Amino acid sequence: MNGRRVVARVAFVLIFIVTVALLPPPYLFAKPATSVDYPERATVTHFSGLAFDTCSAPSLSTMRKWRSSRYRAIGIYIGGVTRACSQRHLNKNWVRGVTAMRWRLVPVYTGKQAPCRNHAKKYLIKPKKARAQGRRAAKHAVKRSARLGLLPGSALYLDIESYPTSRNRCRKAVLRYISGWTTALHKRGYLSGVYVAGGSGGIHLAGAHGSRAFARPDAIWVAQWDGSKKLFTMPGISDRYWSHGQRGKQFRGPHREKHGGVAMTIDSNRFRAPVATVARQFRVTSSVPLKGRNHPTKKSAIITTYRPGSTVGVVCQRRGAKAAGTRVWNLLANGTYVTNRFVNTGGGFHKGLPRCAYPYQVARTDRLNKRAGPGTRHALAGVVYGGGLAKVVCQRRGSNVFGDRVWNKLASGTWVSDYYLATPSRRGFSKPIRRC
Repeated sequence: MNGRRVVARVAFVLIFIVTVALLPPPYLFAKPATSVDYPERATVTHFSGLAFDTCSAPSLSTMRKWRSSRYRAIGIYIGGVTRACSQRHLNKNWVRGVTAMRWRLVPVYTGKQAPCRNHAKKYLIKPKKARAQGRRAAKHAVKRSARLGLLPGSALYLDIESYPTSRNRCRKAVLRYISGWTTALHKRGYLSGVYVAGGSGGIHLAGAHGSRAFARPDAIWVAQWDGSKKLFTMPGISDRYWSHGQRGKQFRGPHREKHGGVAMTIDSNRFRAPVATVARQFRVTSSVPLKGRNHPTKKSAIITTYRPGSTVGVVCQRRGAKAAGTRVWNLLANGTYVTNRFVNTGGGFHKGLPRCAYPYQVARTDRLNKRAGPGTRHALAGVVYGGGLAKVVCQRRGSNVFGDRVWNKLASGTWVSDYYLATPSRRGFSKPIRRC
C-alpha cells in the first residue's frame, strides 16, 4: 500500500512538471492589462483630429491635393485574409511620402471575423483556436507594418465587423481572438487597437473591460454612424473606459467627398488615440560627421556617425544632457541618439515629431492619482482611470507604495506610482525607460 502511494505521488509530480513545461509563456495568459515589450527605438505617436479611410490607399498626388481638406490622418489597410481591395500604391515609399506631407497613419488589419457571421469558414474565427488565431494575425500584421516602415510603438487596429450579439459562444470567440491579438502585439512592442461596431464588438469589449479572462486592447475605434464627432457618451461603453487618448469614432459611413479637385469615396472619423509611428527624414547640418550615441548624452558610447548633408530618420525627441548648447536629442530609427543642434528640425522641439514616451495601461486600480512629484505627499494633479494609457517619459525613486519605490514621470509632467502600471518590471526600473 505504501509503495503504491509512493509511485502515485511520483507519477503526480512528473505529470505536474511536464504540464508546467508545456504551458505557454506567462505573457500569453490573459489578464486585463498586459505589459508591452518596447525596444529602445519605439515611441507612441498620438493623433487628435479628423481622419478618413478608404479601401485602397490613394496616390501620392491625391494625398497632396487632399491636404486642402479638414482631414489630417488616413486609415490604411495593411493586410489580412478579409482585406477586400488591392493596394497598388501602399508601400514604404508611399508611407515616407505621405509622412513628409505630415499625414498621420492609422494601420488597419482585416483579420478573421466572428464565427456567427455569414462568411466562408476560412474567413471565420474558430472558437477553440481563437487566441492562437489572434496571435498569428498579430504576427502577420507586425511583418506587414515593418515592410511599410511602421515602427514599434505603433498602434495597429484589428478590424472586427458587426456580428449578431445573441450568441455567447460567438462573443467569447471574438474576445479571445482580440485577446490573442493584444498579447502578441505587446510582446513585439506594438499597441493593440480594435475597430468594432458599437452595437456588437464595442459593447462586448466594454463588458469585458476588467475581466481577467481577456487581455484588454489599448485603444478602440468604434463605428457609430450617427454623424456626431463626439468620442464619448457612446451607448454601452462607459466614459471611463479607454478615456485617456484611446478612442476613435467612425461617425459617417461610405460617402463621396471632393478636395483639391479629386473626389473619393471615404468613411469619416474622429480620433484622439495612438496611431502609427513613422520616422521623418531630416538633414544633418554639421560640418563634420555627426556622432550617433547609445544614450542622449555626449559622454555615452558612439555607435555610428552620419555624414554632413545626409538624411536621418527621426522617430521622436527627448530631453537629455546638454550638448552643443541644447538639451534636445533626436532618437533615430536605428536606436541611436543625435543632438538636435545639428539636425534641421528648427532648433527646439519640432511640432511634427512626438516626444519620446512609452505608454502602459493602468492596472490594479480603477482610479490612479497623478501627483505633482514622485511621492504620495505631493499635490494631486489629476487621475487616470483603470485601463487608461499613461505615457511614461522617465523613472526615478520616490515614496514607497506597497514595496515599490519607482515612480513614473508622464508626458504631461505629472507623476504616478509604478506599482499601478503594467510596466515590464513590477518591482523596479524597467527597460527601455530612462532614469529621470
